Amino acid sequence: MSPGQTPRRVVVTGLGVVSSIGVGAPEFGAALRAGRNGARPVTAFDTTGFDHATACEITGFDPSPWIERLGRTETGRAGAFAVAAARMAVDDAALPIESLRARRSLVAVGTTNAESRDFDALVEQNVAHGPGGMAAELVRRTNAGRMSSMIARELALTDVEALTIPTACAAGNYAIGYGFDALRAGDVDVAICGGADALCRKTFAGFYRIGAMATERCQPFDRNREGMLAGEGAGVLVLESLESARARDARIYAEVLGFGLNCDADHAVAPNADSVARCMRLALDCAAIKPDEVDLISAHGTATQANDLAEARAIHQVFGPRPPRTVAIKSMLGHTLGAASALAAIGCTLAIADGFIPPTINHVETDPECALDCVPNTAVAADLRVVQNNALAFGGNNAVLLLGRHQEAS
Repeated sequence: MSPGQTPRRVVVTGLGVVSSIGVGAPEFGAALRAGRNGARPVTAFDTTGFDHATACEITGFDPSPWIERLGRTETGRAGAFAVAAARMAVDDAALPIESLRARRSLVAVGTTNAESRDFDALVEQNVAHGPGGMAAELVRRTNAGRMSSMIARELALTDVEALTIPTACAAGNYAIGYGFDALRAGDVDVAICGGADALCRKTFAGFYRIGAMATERCQPFDRNREGMLAGEGAGVLVLESLESARARDARIYAEVLGFGLNCDADHAVAPNADSVARCMRLALDCAAIKPDEVDLISAHGTATQANDLAEARAIHQVFGPRPPRTVAIKSMLGHTLGAASALAAIGCTLAIADGFIPPTINHVETDPECALDCVPNTAVAADLRVVQNNALAFGGNNAVLLLGRHQEAS
């Protein structure tokens, strides 16, 4: 940004969703409101040897209506989710492709595993090796950078920066924050931002092995929570400057108010409550929002003992003994890793636009050590002006996003 330049306001004009509870923003929003549960027995890989194998797997999804230019072998499952969600978001924004191609653009995708699911084939099938074999092709396809470049190729963007952000479970918020900064500074005209991941045996086995996986249901902030369920999917948002959205009379879902990032590197897998609280304050300061102006918190809310307690303590540090309602949509979606905070950001956006708070399902009894109103089991109507979206990742990578109802300056 040039010295003396006024930061541009950034708004959300398009949403794309591929999830276990719905495809497309309207279906996803309806599912959130209804408290739909995406949990089902795993079919993605052989679950022999696991005592329990429940996940929020996407079944019956055909990406072909949204993928026109890329060949069938160019994308793995996660890439197909990402490209499909991006095309949905651009269509939802009513942004003509030729107009998009004429603009300076950014594609930022967060991921944890990229196309790691493709490696399951090397384990479970007798694939051909060598320079021209299937194994070599899978290795080329699993390059994480392809998660964003495939979107750029599918949309035939040329004046574009394509960036993949691998900050694990906070990567979606990181990608949205990157797009917000680029738009605010005037570096780009349009940002296509989000996250994507596919369920794979490696990640499922890792979380299972450390005892973080629940048997049948995900119960964030519940006294008897057992842990997370693995999930998969993609969430992509189209961000524009307010001036751009006004000029083309675009529908504005919400405004991006600010975000905060930090990395404490305190512990490989356990969140640090003090660091999470600092990240929340960074986001509030960036957005010039006071804690008492926040109407709702979308929690990281994995339903593991350590995560929920640390996040709740951080929320109480920042917001005091009576924090805003705090919901965890992972109770419905499972933990979609790099897609998690992007899907949650879309949930926040729809909640603002449609006037409701999605529930935390599977809830029986709130853990008194968490002491949060997690809107158990049933959605409620709400007039939301500011919503906070938390994302906490392994390695102490935290990202907090603030979204708000768009209002014209008085």
